[in-house]
Amino acid sequence: MDRVEKLSQTRLKKQVATDTEETNISFQGSVAGINHIDYRQTRTVQLSKSWLRENRIICDYQQDSHLNAYKFLRTKVLRALNEHNWNTLGITSPGPEVGKTVTAINLAINIAMEISKTVLLVDADLRRPTVHRYLGLPAGAGLSECLSFGDPLSELLIHPDIGEVVVLPGGQPVLNSSEMLGSPQMANLVEELKNRYPSRLVLFDLPPVLVVDDVLAFAPCLDAVLMVAEAGKTKKDELMDACAMLEGATHVIGTVLNKTDPDVQSYPYY
Repeated sequence: MDRVEKLSQTRLKKQVATDTEETNISFQGSVAGINHIDYRQTRTVQLSKSWLRENRIICDYQQDSHLNAYKFLRTKVLRALNEHNWNTLGITSPGPEVGKTVTAINLAINIAMEISKTVLLVDADLRRPTVHRYLGLPAGAGLSECLSFGDPLSELLIHPDIGEVVVLPGGQPVLNSSEMLGSPQMANLVEELKNRYPSRLVLFDLPPVLVVDDVLAFAPCLDAVLMVAEAGKTKKDELMDACAMLEGATHVIGTVLNKTDPDVQSYPYY
């Protein structure tokens, strides 16, 4: 595993690229409402703690065998981001069904539990948005409607009443997700979020790298990416290929290994 760990943790040289090819997809020329966001007035939704526990979401400082794991992950991630003054992070995986969305949500919550830390969690898995389902939020408009129809961002944000976390749901599933994520509108949205709220960390739940080209299209907009793998499921070659595909587009700061043997290790490996 030495080669895998070296590949997944190597600081990669960032390359800024903009896709200017025309598509048949119609996007709004700008992101509506972004200049008028007041996070203190964001719509608040009370979540069911029993639902969160059922979906492996750690929502407070309750005794949980995985709490220390996510606190450890939080510390490692913040150290890597702070070292380079980065504030945008994508969470992805080589393949599907390895726990990347649960990891993204729990990481966002644990970072927001830090004093003076606020987090915006964006569901950018536009083909299969599931952040709202894990949180027990009703399906509704989100990022896809913001990009496609100009829905005001300020009307789409949700505060799930957990720490200083704000969620931008994915919205309705779309087939042209890579075009959306690679569009100038999405690039402008990310830059605006980075520049207007420099103290806020923006996390993006992304699709798997080896399944669709969405992450490749969006990676140049991100400061860094965290790769999620599953013990006994994700193959070494898949992990290496996923990290290699992002080389030159963004920085892969580490790998989280989910579902390790509890008798050997009771928390994800970073």
